[in-house]
Amino acid sequence: MQHQGNRSSVELSSSIQNGLTIRIRIEMSISENIRFAVRDAGEVSAILLRPQNAESLLVLAHGAGAGMTHPFMESLASELAAARVATLRFQFPYMEQRRKIPDRPPVLTATILAAVHAASEAAPDLPLFAGGKSLGGRMTSLAAAQNILVGLRGLVFFGFPLHPPNKPGTKRAEHLSDVRLPMLFLQGTRDAFADLKLLRPICSKLGARVTLNVIETADHSFHVLKSSGKTDGGIMQELARTTAMWIRQRVVRKQ
Repeated sequence: MQHQGNRSSVELSSSIQNGLTIRIRIEMSISENIRFAVRDAGEVSAILLRPQNAESLLVLAHGAGAGMTHPFMESLASELAAARVATLRFQFPYMEQRRKIPDRPPVLTATILAAVHAASEAAPDLPLFAGGKSLGGRMTSLAAAQNILVGLRGLVFFGFPLHPPNKPGTKRAEHLSDVRLPMLFLQGTRDAFADLKLLRPICSKLGARVTLNVIETADHSFHVLKSSGKTDGGIMQELARTTAMWIRQRVVRKQ
């Protein structure tokens, strides 16, 4: 694993109600550029964002169509840092190589395995969690179901892609019964990739190890309707705070 650049406080973007973007300084956070090898797939880039008061570390995988520096990923990492959760964002090989079509699942899960290992080396003192946005979250759960991830306390899914839009089904969730870790699902009521009428029974069947948190009027990108009385920026804070609280509960139970 290679480390690049100097550690310093960083500035990250966060949306506000009028649609503009402001720069918010995350005081006493460090941002570190990392590269790590993926078996049979070369090296990929990663960004470790660690607030000084970090209580845990979340390995955060991106979705199918956008990499680790997408505004959603940057904003989420920023809000998680404010909630005392460090993050390791990373690129899948296809995104690193600027290809449009995602790698096959074995490559994606191998990348997640390497990312978890890199995170444990970068911050061995922090309790470790993993998950991601859409495809990144689903592939993390698949890796966990294959029992190749070691040392994790739980999984977090930001918009689990249960099925393609307008093609409802549950096949993508079949492997979840083999996941023995606690799981947090953060899902919007307008998410075209996850009909809650299908997802709720799945979560119920999986039992106490699953927590389903529903965000009213949010779509797959967690954009909300104006009628909700909330803003996209407020939703990002809600996602981060909910995640941080859930993680904190898992850490306390382990102690």
